[in-house]
Amino acid sequence: MIYTSEEEIFNSGIISQEDEKILIKDIGLFREKMVNDFVDTIILGNSVHLKKFCYWLIYQAGLNCGIAPSSIQGLYEARGKKEIGEFTVPAINLRVLTFDLARAVFAAAKKINAGAFIFEIAKSEIGYTQQRPLEYVSVITLAAIKEGFCGPIFIQGDHFQVKAKNFLTDKDKEICQLEDLIKEAVRSGFYNIDIDSSTLVDLSKATLDEQQKLNYEVCATFTKYIRGLQPEGVEVSVGGEIGEVGGKNSTPQEFYAFMEGYLRVTQGIKGISKMSVQTGTSHGGVVLPDGSIAKVNIDFDTLKALSEIAQKDYCMAGAVQHGASTLPNEAFHHFSQIGCAEIHLATQFQNIVYDYLPLPLKEEIYAWLQENCIDERKSDWTDGQFIYKVRKKALGPFKREIHCLSHDLKDKISSALEKEFSFLFDQLNIKDTKELVEKYIKPSAIEKKKEDFLREDKELGELEGAD
Repeated sequence: MIYTSEEEIFNSGIISQEDEKILIKDIGLFREKMVNDFVDTIILGNSVHLKKFCYWLIYQAGLNCGIAPSSIQGLYEARGKKEIGEFTVPAINLRVLTFDLARAVFAAAKKINAGAFIFEIAKSEIGYTQQRPLEYVSVITLAAIKEGFCGPIFIQGDHFQVKAKNFLTDKDKEICQLEDLIKEAVRSGFYNIDIDSSTLVDLSKATLDEQQKLNYEVCATFTKYIRGLQPEGVEVSVGGEIGEVGGKNSTPQEFYAFMEGYLRVTQGIKGISKMSVQTGTSHGGVVLPDGSIAKVNIDFDTLKALSEIAQKDYCMAGAVQHGASTLPNEAFHHFSQIGCAEIHLATQFQNIVYDYLPLPLKEEIYAWLQENCIDERKSDWTDGQFIYKVRKKALGPFKREIHCLSHDLKDKISSALEKEFSFLFDQLNIKDTKELVEKYIKPSAIEKKKEDFLREDKELGELEGAD
């Protein structure tokens, strides 16, 4: 059901408004009768105003249920001081069926009392999946309510990336565009931001400092900007990156060159809490001519060494592994053992959803890709390689159709993903981390008024064209 007015929402008798607060009279009924309708209204509704109003109601409902977007900074600081044991935080990108997949994440987490997991979305994904930050936060909050999860939820801006070509052409414009996205994200509840200025690393320079200089200077610029934006009482967790994913493997010398330069220009402010590095993976994996994924030889020795440097020399949580969801199952138990702080997982979840799509819908999507993404096809790609590489681009244009799949089919997809998340959570050793989260994280229950959401969203609407 799609809500058509504010009055219709309150006529349910399940929620009421008192001044600037929303009160839920019966959590059980709200969970059973209203949560799915809010999701439908957000995904399928046509009223921009009503969507904005729903975002405010959902945020308030989350607070009613003890759910608040929060920063993972306190947990990562404890890790940097070696106060907590070995586990690797999964950072999960949800590109499609976000409500259903987030429910599967929360269900898997509840089974093992896990609290140390992150939902994230990259700058590029915001564009091609058509999920602005407020929508992403709201849908995940609804999923937490639906599954009866209580506590902080960590939502992260992944790969908030500087485009090197644009930066070198018009530095100020590129920085302003990314600052606009950061502002939108932080205001929406993204209290974890990964800055990716590794695209500016220039390996042709003579010294490591010169190679990393633009990278650490730009990362420092955005760190300072974030610190000026963050709400009172919130220390946003910021990440840096020294090597572009898919490029050459990172080295300890590059790590030191970045950090020494970064610390020189960020004196007096809280710096990054983790560092993304390159160890042999690529986003989405390497696609073979038949459309299958090549086996990757990940450099665990490098990942371990860089995590040790991060902790020992800079009191950071450790190194971060990107592009990992398509690794073989036998690889995942290594990450917690070698001290990897965080691992980013995305493509495999999208792949599982595609496996379940009805054939007519899949054929329609693939035909759309052939018509609209053909310019991205490389001359030596097979059809299988082309479809695999670009099919993520159809998730936004076909968002409504995929959302409208039958409940039975979506339940099957959620069940398959819940098994996948349970496996990963076990391998990454996050069982019983909910207690650690409760110890080290103060939930960020920021008071927000309805007018803040409406005014804020009007400003954010100008960013719809952001990549």
